Amino acid sequence: MLTLIGLLTICSLVVLLLIGRMSPVLPLIVVPLLGALAAGFGPEAISGFFTDGIGRVTAIATMFVFAITFFGVLQDTGLFRPLIGGMVRLTRGNVIAVTVATAVIGMLAHLDGAGATTFLLTVPALLPLYKQLRMSPYLMLLLLALGAGIFNMLPWAGPLGRASAVTGIEVTELWRPLITIQGIGVVLLVALAALLGWREQRRIAAGKADDEGVLVETSSDLHEPSAEDLALERPRLLWANAALFLGVLVSLFSGVLPAGYIFMIGLCLALLINYPGGKAQMQRISAHAPAALSMGMIILAAGSMLGIFTGTGMLTSIAQDLAQVLPAPLVGQMHIVLGLFGLPMELMLSTDAYYFGLLPVTLEVVGAQGVEPASVVYALTIGNIIGTFISPFSPALWLALGLAGLDLGRHIRYSLWWMWGFSLVLFGAAWALGLF
Repeated sequence: MLTLIGLLTICSLVVLLLIGRMSPVLPLIVVPLLGALAAGFGPEAISGFFTDGIGRVTAIATMFVFAITFFGVLQDTGLFRPLIGGMVRLTRGNVIAVTVATAVIGMLAHLDGAGATTFLLTVPALLPLYKQLRMSPYLMLLLLALGAGIFNMLPWAGPLGRASAVTGIEVTELWRPLITIQGIGVVLLVALAALLGWREQRRIAAGKADDEGVLVETSSDLHEPSAEDLALERPRLLWANAALFLGVLVSLFSGVLPAGYIFMIGLCLALLINYPGGKAQMQRISAHAPAALSMGMIILAAGSMLGIFTGTGMLTSIAQDLAQVLPAPLVGQMHIVLGLFGLPMELMLSTDAYYFGLLPVTLEVVGAQGVEPASVVYALTIGNIIGTFISPFSPALWLALGLAGLDLGRHIRYSLWWMWGFSLVLFGAAWALGLF
């Protein structure tokens, strides 16, 4: 019964998010609440689930509110205009060069294994360039998500750490065979980026809408800023703002302070340097508050959702029952079958549910057939990890959507088949190399 309620709850949530007829905050809050009530949990238990869930995302929500405001203030100063202009000149408006560069930048930005940092570093810098060239921002997010997915196999990124905790295999030992898969992924992603760039170039030349039916307009403010924009720019403080920007990035990579606190300090310095006076500072904060507050609310709502799904045991129950639906002849190949469908399962299972719910049961079932634990880990990980940043359970994805002003449903529709196909190619490569 708990599995059935969980499946109905998650399917309802995903459908409402895909339809996009209401603010994501509403289904993220209401649908899990109704599911918990239907499962027989009372106000006291639900309160505990809520508290636990909110505690998991408070730091991310805090970081987002101050990060979007920080980047917005720096955008006001005109800091990124020369950067974007230089990128346009470097690529000479070549759409293919931009997509390839996006893929490479996405991978490099994920070297620290943190999805939130990856999108904070890349989206604000790349989005104006995509608008300038009339490229789809959903293509940008697809390429960044693919690159981050490949580098999410790093030992410190999270998934392998969870798998190591479940299997008892040392995390670096699990990672070593995956280095080859990551190398293959890098080459494939660069090739795919070139292909998608060529496809996007043809779309732009024909004046057609993108896959979501949206015709991207040229962002004229890069070359013809309004009088208000010019009044906010601080060209004489360009190097001071650049130093502040780099200082914040270095602090994020070094982890000297929590990310949210780094952006708090960065915002304070940006306001003091560029807009002295309380009135001017409040105007800049107010200008960027709607976007920051909106996504902060969504992240907190997602936290309440995760808390209820985890606390009620719905995710664990679903994971356990999914592992038991295969026909008997396929029991020994359960890890292969689940790996093949690992990416679509990102729409239903959180990372914790996948590794702490589905993986242990799969290990127990196929272990009796003589399958090595490492093989199970590779099958489930490679089949799933590319889709990390298409999942509504990923707070970092919500951050990316907020930074780019994009819709989750459109991102899923635009990216799902490309990401699943890419994942299956990597899965086939791993199979050919004997990892399973």
